Amino acid sequence: MQVFRVGGAVRDALLGLPIRDVDWVVVGATPEQMTAQGFQPVGRDFPVFLHPQSREEYALARTERKSGRGYRGFTVHAAPDVTLEQDLARRDLTINAIAQPTGAKGLEALIDPYGGQRDLQQRVLRHVTDAFREDPVRILRVARFAARFADFTLAPETLALMRDMVKDGEADHLVPERVWQELSRGLMEPKPSRMFQVLRDCGALKVLLPELQALWGVPQTAEHHPEVDTGVHMMLVMDVAAKLQAPLTVRLACLLHDLGKGNTPRDELPRHIGHEQRSVKMLQRVCERWRVPTDCRELAEVVAREHGHIHRSGELGAAAVMRLLERCDAIRKPERFDEVLWACECDSRGRAGLAERPYPQRARLRAAQAAALAVDTAPVAQAAAAEGIKGPQVGERIHTARVQAVAHALQVLQAKM
Repeated sequence: MQVFRVGGAVRDALLGLPIRDVDWVVVGATPEQMTAQGFQPVGRDFPVFLHPQSREEYALARTERKSGRGYRGFTVHAAPDVTLEQDLARRDLTINAIAQPTGAKGLEALIDPYGGQRDLQQRVLRHVTDAFREDPVRILRVARFAARFADFTLAPETLALMRDMVKDGEADHLVPERVWQELSRGLMEPKPSRMFQVLRDCGALKVLLPELQALWGVPQTAEHHPEVDTGVHMMLVMDVAAKLQAPLTVRLACLLHDLGKGNTPRDELPRHIGHEQRSVKMLQRVCERWRVPTDCRELAEVVAREHGHIHRSGELGAAAVMRLLERCDAIRKPERFDEVLWACECDSRGRAGLAERPYPQRARLRAAQAAALAVDTAPVAQAAAAEGIKGPQVGERIHTARVQAVAHALQVLQAKM
């Protein structure tokens, strides 16, 4: 039995990056030997075990043979006679196909049969062997790594292989859970726009997210969007969200907030009247297709519906601001409203030459929200009850009290400017 550290842990160590997770491959062992040593089996599709102390993953060396379509369309062979080189051959990228024996130190001990160290030095993302085509998830993984390693280029032969896979229909058979898993990870990388650029280049974006693909080439008013092209705008927004270290909920909302612009009638361009409601309906279908978590979907819906009003909120008086807060459910869900404003700031700054511009709407609406939340509703309700007022009219009294509080807060804020 031989044990090797493999994959991302070796890659990141060579790049001088923090090591997130450590994976191990075991050569020359059987499942029975692993369990006899206290390892806990967890793999459903192939033999993977958790170490009894560290809880790190140890996988038996394996080979894979294509047997059908999609992510599950292959047969796994894991046995003591599978070599380390055979196991590394079925990995996605050369930079992830480097192994280090247990206890070994120094670069001379590395096992690198496919030139991973060379590609790290040359900053290239390159597939290991033609076995890459057996798993369409690798298309998403390559796109995600492009977003993580922004200074790496994609090898032309790898891009060509990915295009062939898309043409062969492999991307049509990706399961929703894996699509969301990889895309959500890619959204959290330092330059998420590169993930979508790679997916566009290989044709997979048109399959996985045609609603986003449709935005490229759609014009917007140059007055508000110097970049003009809606697809370009979306990518600028995504990179601003990464720069501001926004959470996943915010980044997804940024990605989906303008989908409705893709089906604006051509005779209305470059204006996009009513695109907000179209965006909401379209993103709901996307979230259902990808099985997106509820918190991500709900935030995206609010941002898509209200981002235009939030951008123009500096022109609104106290009553209109309060109605905006209520539509955003900012009183019941104050933390989520902060994420709504976060996404809107990314949208505002995600425009050519405007990435550093301030977004005063965020501070103004947060001040209004704080004033509304500070209203003690119990005395208002008690006073209404003393006058014989019941039901919805009590709510109207509370609304009026909040409008007054918001008006005062906005006056104070204006005086400080």
